[in-house]
Amino acid sequence: MTQLLTDEIHWRVTAEPAPAIDPLTDALDVDVLIVGAGLTGCRTALGLADKGVSVAVVDSQDIGFGASGRSGGQCNPIWRKTPQELKELLGQTHGETLVQTTLRAADDLFADIRTFDIQCDAVQAGWVQAAHTRKAVRNMRRLGEAWAEAGADIQELTGNAVEAASGSPAYQWALRHAAGGHVHPLSLTRGYAEAAMARGALFFRDTPVTTLERKDGKWQAQTPRGRVTAENVVLTTNAYTTDVWPGLKQTFHPLVSISIVTEPLSEDQQRSVLPGSVTISDSRLAIYYARYDRDNRLVFGCVGSTDHVDPLGFNRLRAGLQTVFPQIASIRIVRKWAGRIAVTPEMMPHLHEPAPGVLAGLGFSGRGIAMTSVMGRTLSKKLLGTPVSELPFPVQPIQPIPMHGLTRRLIPLAAPAMTLKDKFDSLVSRP
Repeated sequence: MTQLLTDEIHWRVTAEPAPAIDPLTDALDVDVLIVGAGLTGCRTALGLADKGVSVAVVDSQDIGFGASGRSGGQCNPIWRKTPQELKELLGQTHGETLVQTTLRAADDLFADIRTFDIQCDAVQAGWVQAAHTRKAVRNMRRLGEAWAEAGADIQELTGNAVEAASGSPAYQWALRHAAGGHVHPLSLTRGYAEAAMARGALFFRDTPVTTLERKDGKWQAQTPRGRVTAENVVLTTNAYTTDVWPGLKQTFHPLVSISIVTEPLSEDQQRSVLPGSVTISDSRLAIYYARYDRDNRLVFGCVGSTDHVDPLGFNRLRAGLQTVFPQIASIRIVRKWAGRIAVTPEMMPHLHEPAPGVLAGLGFSGRGIAMTSVMGRTLSKKLLGTPVSELPFPVQPIQPIPMHGLTRRLIPLAAPAMTLKDKFDSLVSRP
C-alpha cells in the first residue's frame, strides 16, 4: 500500500461550491442568532427561515468547517441504546417521541435532501453494523431485536451472508439496517445553508462570537468587527465549542475521527467491497467504518488522537483497512484528514436552555449525519413555540463532566488504549 502525504480534507476537494459569504462588519438586529454553521446550525436556520423568522448564522471559520465537513458522512439511523433504555434515560414522554423520531430519521434526512434539492451525492442503500466479538454479537442482537420490534427494518446476518452483504471477510455476524446510507457531508451542510439563504437567512464566515451578554431585554453578541442583537441565541458549535457560554465545553469529550480515502476502485473491486454501496461500521471501541464516495473511492475511518492524522493514526487506519478489506490491501491511499466529534457520557445529544432565550444542541456521539437534522428541527420547533413535552429531547441543565480538564488532556491516549482493548477482546472472544 502506497502512502501519499496529502493532508487535504477530501470533502473540501469534492464538495459542491461554497456559498459566497463575508465576515460580519456591522451591527445587525435579528430574531435569532445561530452560532456555528455546521449541520445542526444550518438545519436550524433553514427551519426558522422557512417560517419567516429573521436569522443570522455566524461561524468562526466557514460553513461546515468542523465535523460537518470532516465526518465519514454515514447515516447510521439508530442509537446505541434500545427504545426501552431511551425511555428510562429520558422519561416515557420524551423517550417515546425520540423512538418514533429515530425510526423516521434516515427517511426524513433523505426527504429533506429531495425537498430542498440538495446536491450531496445521497445514497440510501443500507448500513451493515458488524460485530467483532461474541460479546458484541450478544449486545447487538439485543439492540437489533428491540429496534425491529419498535418498527425498524433490520435484518440479522450470519456467516457467509455478512461477507456477501459487506464484502468483508472479517466478521461472522452483523445487522443490516435498510434505512442507512451516506451523503457528502460538506455538500449537505452547504446545501442546507443555501436553502436557508434562499429563504432570507444571513450567513457570515470568519466571525467568532467573543462575548454574549443580556442588554435591554435582548442578547447581544460581540464579534471582532460587528455586533448582533437578537431575541434568541442558538449555540450549535458541537465539538468546536469555546468558552462563550460557561460550562458548555465541559459537557462532552472532544474525541477525534480520522479518515483516509483511496484511489477509485475498479468494477471488479466494487463487486467485492461494499457491494451496492452499502456502508459498514463495527463494534470496536476504536470503531472502523467505511463507505464509497461518488467517484467510487473508499473512505475508511477510525478513532484518532489529534487534530491531524499522525503516523500512529495512519498506521491504525492502514491496518484497519487491511483487516476489514484484505482484498484491496495494496490499494493506493490518496488523502487523510481528521475532525473532532463531541461524545457525551450518555452517548446521546444534549439540548440545553441555560438562560431565557438561549438554546444549545450538541453531543451527537458519532450519529451526527442523521441526528444533527433531528436536533436542527427540534431547535427550530422549540423556538417556533412547540411545547417542550412534544420534543424528542428533554431540556436539561448544563452539567460539566467531573475532572473534565484532566480527562481532556488524556484524550490523545484514548485511541491507542481503545485499540489495545479491541485487540485483546478479539483474541479472547471471537464471534
